[in-house]
Amino acid sequence: MSFRRWLIPLGSSQHLVGAEGHVSRFDRYLLSQLLQLFGFFALVLVAIYWVNRAVGLFDQLIGDGQSALVFLEFTILTLPNAIRLVLPVAAFAASVYVVNRLMQESEMVVMQATGFSAYRLARPVLYFGLVVMVMQLLLTNVLVPASQRVLSTRSAEISKNITARFLNAGQFTHPAAGITVYIREITPTGELIDLFLADERSKGERVVHTARKAFLVRGEVAPKLVMLNGATQSLTRGDRRLAVTRFADFTLDLAGLVSVADGGRVALNALSTRVLLTGDETALAGSTRAQMLEEGHSRLAAPLMAVAAPLLGFAALMLGGFSRFGLWRQMALAVGLLIAMQLIWTWGGSVAIRLAAGWPAVYLAPLAGMAVTAGLLWQAQRPRRLRGAAAA
Repeated sequence: MSFRRWLIPLGSSQHLVGAEGHVSRFDRYLLSQLLQLFGFFALVLVAIYWVNRAVGLFDQLIGDGQSALVFLEFTILTLPNAIRLVLPVAAFAASVYVVNRLMQESEMVVMQATGFSAYRLARPVLYFGLVVMVMQLLLTNVLVPASQRVLSTRSAEISKNITARFLNAGQFTHPAAGITVYIREITPTGELIDLFLADERSKGERVVHTARKAFLVRGEVAPKLVMLNGATQSLTRGDRRLAVTRFADFTLDLAGLVSVADGGRVALNALSTRVLLTGDETALAGSTRAQMLEEGHSRLAAPLMAVAAPLLGFAALMLGGFSRFGLWRQMALAVGLLIAMQLIWTWGGSVAIRLAAGWPAVYLAPLAGMAVTAGLLWQAQRPRRLRGAAAA
């Protein structure tokens, strides 16, 4: 499909009128091309990120004895954050790909010949960036915090409920560093038959608990292990003395054996943007005022990156002309400018984290990207202005 058939021949006296009459049609055409390629690149990048993240989650959750449903739940909860990260890159890739293709097929050259300035040609790219910005705003301020809150809650529940890490009959497990657990059999009622638990975290002492039967009960901080008809052996490593204590029943608090997530602390990425910007002291949860402001303003500045990235790629490619071999130098320039903008973004975030008054630094990257875009577009149409002045 091509929009060249919509244009009136250049020799026609109604050329300019015809061109203006098809302004909105050109915008729709280029916008549709950008959105199609954006969907493709976003899908590919999200799939790559999600697969890498899923591999780590699989090792962590399945290795701890969690079910496949828990693994699926956690991977779904990580998707909003993955989409948020790849949207600006996908928008940049779509813009560069579409403009390069239109240049190769002479369609962009035809539009320039009708009198469209570089700024006018950038209008549908701006519309495209605004669409991506709205998506980014929704993700960063609504979907990602909501998913992170659910993810934090579920992680705390799994961390407190360590039963799955113990209930592995017939094999030695290590629920924590220095802890070894072996259970010969688990009955349908949840009884642990022939339990062996070794605690070697202390350099000066080794403690081994054995019991004919045991079961887990709920505790305030972590589950408790109730052992029946067993013994505790304590070996002092210095003098090699062994002390054996036999018991009919013994309760062991597992909070001291396995680390339990702090359920009272809320991660910054799980807080709402309003709370982060107002700096509610009740939500600090160990974070500084500067960290809260940096997180809050980053949620507002990141969507602006989704506007600056495609415009930057478009403007860089507009410096070139028609070429069947592609605009490789301009594409390399666009990638370099994108990397530079990302470096400014990282630097601005580090400044905002150190200083509470440094939060405006997070807006430097998108503003710098837009400023460079304006300069590149001015440079792209400058030769045409010079030729026009010389002809006059």
